[in-house]
Amino acid sequence: MGHIGKRIKAARTGIDRVKLYGLDEALKLVRERANAKFDETVEIAMNLGVDPKHADQMVRGVVNLPNGTGRVLRVAVFARGAKADEAKAAGADVVGAEDLFEIVNGGTINFDRCIATPDMMPLVGRLGKVLGPRGMMPNPKVGTVTMDVTAAVAAAKGGAVEFRVEKAGIIHAGIGKSSFSADKLAENIRAFVDAVAKAKPAGAKGTYIQRLAVSSTMGPGVKVDLSSVNG
Repeated sequence: MGHIGKRIKAARTGIDRVKLYGLDEALKLVRERANAKFDETVEIAMNLGVDPKHADQMVRGVVNLPNGTGRVLRVAVFARGAKADEAKAAGADVVGAEDLFEIVNGGTINFDRCIATPDMMPLVGRLGKVLGPRGMMPNPKVGTVTMDVTAAVAAAKGGAVEFRVEKAGIIHAGIGKSSFSADKLAENIRAFVDAVAKAKPAGAKGTYIQRLAVSSTMGPGVKVDLSSVNG
């Protein structure tokens, strides 16, 4: 069965796979079982009553988590001149124009989030094949195509989390670290769920938020009673 198998079995002990847990109890179970040698990410998975194949059922947006994600993101900004200087002053890790285009186009991506000023989009748009599949394409809807590079860099560094519904109507996101207190994780989860609720698309039919589960990187999923999140 091996060490990993034993560990997973042990982690699942005491969790009822069918039961819906209150948010506080669910987080306690997740944190108790996050015993890897690194600070595990606490992840949320939401099943939504949407079919993202239809444009009017697409769910995407961005939320600033009140307690941050616990991850320090490396941020790249496509900008020129004064805007490039502004991006550097704001703490961007990588700033450039054609030079940065060449690096990224060559397949080197040493950043986690990409921001661009609107005038750079004809250039950045040509990186769709590289940035698109990684979900890193700058987009005005989530505030990553903007003239206000200072605010965009601050948001990316401070715990802004982008969300986008996947094929099966599921949204996944990291909402903190297992070293966070349960209260901080609960605050982040409530902010995240609230943002997804507000992003409800016009075409959504029936129950919009259907199921919610939390887990840590290496731990099992724990189903959460939605009423304990909205309460």
